[in-house]
Amino acid sequence: MNVIETAIPGPLILEPKVFGDDRGFFMESWNADTFRAIGLDVAFVQDNHSRSARGVLRGLHFQNPNPQGKLVRVAAGRVWDVAVDVRRSSPHFGKWVGVELSAANKRMFWVPAGFAHGFVSLEDGTDFLYKCTALYDPSAEHSLLWNDPALGIEWPLEGIEPQLSGKDKVGKPLVEIEGFA
Repeated sequence: MNVIETAIPGPLILEPKVFGDDRGFFMESWNADTFRAIGLDVAFVQDNHSRSARGVLRGLHFQNPNPQGKLVRVAAGRVWDVAVDVRRSSPHFGKWVGVELSAANKRMFWVPAGFAHGFVSLEDGTDFLYKCTALYDPSAEHSLLWNDPALGIEWPLEGIEPQLSGKDKVGKPLVEIEGFA
């Protein structure tokens, strides 16, 4: 597995070994030993799968308490995926990193606990898969405002009108969130 560090310590772009021929391809999307060898000794307790039309923007979500680490990837389509550091004691608090994930590039993105996470679907029928280190806890969920000017996230929205859920429309700006200590 090829590991690509990001501008913020913690989130990682992961490129699995892909074995392909004229019949298709094979890859391991999760192997505890492989991930432990790259420093990710995590236990996943929940798998999620969402399908989104082009322009659906989900996030930026995090749980506090009961934070989740997430290993995310795209099985069909394409997204712009973002992680924002919401650890108040971090020198990178409020900074973000983004990566394009697609069925074609087969990249995965590790989003550690302490980061808000979100993505925008860049194609219709995008299937987004994520493994979580903690169970979903609606009482602990928070939404960081996806377009907060304090974050300055460069969403690739050329020709796209973002489609948001009710909770994402009323996300809080960075200065108001209950971030981590």
